[in-house]
Amino acid sequence: MTPPGRAPAPHRRRRAYGAAAVTVIFLSPLLLLLTGSLREPGQPPVIAPPLIPDSVGTAAYDQAIHEGDLVRAAANSMIVAAVGVPLSLLVASLAGFALTQLPRRVTATVIALSMLAMTVPATALLLPRFVLFRTLHLTDTLVPLIAPALIATSPLYPVIYYLAFRAIPADSYDLCRLADLTPMQTWRRMALPQVRPVTAGLAALTFVLTWSNVLDPMVYLYDRAVFTLPLALRALAAMDPHNQPVFLAAAVLTTLPALLVIGVAQHRFLHAYGPEGAP
Repeated sequence: MTPPGRAPAPHRRRRAYGAAAVTVIFLSPLLLLLTGSLREPGQPPVIAPPLIPDSVGTAAYDQAIHEGDLVRAAANSMIVAAVGVPLSLLVASLAGFALTQLPRRVTATVIALSMLAMTVPATALLLPRFVLFRTLHLTDTLVPLIAPALIATSPLYPVIYYLAFRAIPADSYDLCRLADLTPMQTWRRMALPQVRPVTAGLAALTFVLTWSNVLDPMVYLYDRAVFTLPLALRALAAMDPHNQPVFLAAAVLTTLPALLVIGVAQHRFLHAYGPEGAP
């Protein structure tokens, strides 16, 4: 007899096979990226790196770190992510919880406006934002890269939190009212802990978007000392566009933090909503 909340063995096997197939599909480009980075620098470019290079070495990594100034660029990217991601989640969760406290008609209007705001192309906002930051003398600093977190990075994030908070049983909110908790206390003590998987997913998404953001740094940053990793990669590719191993080594180092964050978020999400952890 199958235990409650646990899928039968054939279904688990099919899910495992499906997960393995998806893993192979998505890991294949990463494997080629890794093997290409292990080739010796200075070799002629190839259409696709061989699965097993003729000569394996880490010289491309040393060259990428020194020529691309990746350590300083990684520190700048980490500052942007360390400040921007928590700030974005804080604003989004507060806005999403506030929507649950408003009348339904007002909430529907705010959500409709949020969806409308998502239709505005990001490039349409570059010029007014550039003029604003230029007037405030904030260009060539990391502030313009962190500033979108003040509005939750995306209008979609508060809506996601709103839906998550709405899924909490009404009895939990009634108990908080009986305990004479303020809305802020209810948000912090009861609501936010119950949507941790949503927070983990949005944190991973925000980190990846922030970590890989290349358009905003290209607009606001000019001094190499404040380059983030995407700009450092672009500068490294411009130095010697034919030196593939060096560029691929830099790409591997840039990709690893994002993969780590996604893996941790996926583990937290599956632990909460997987077959064995489903509520």
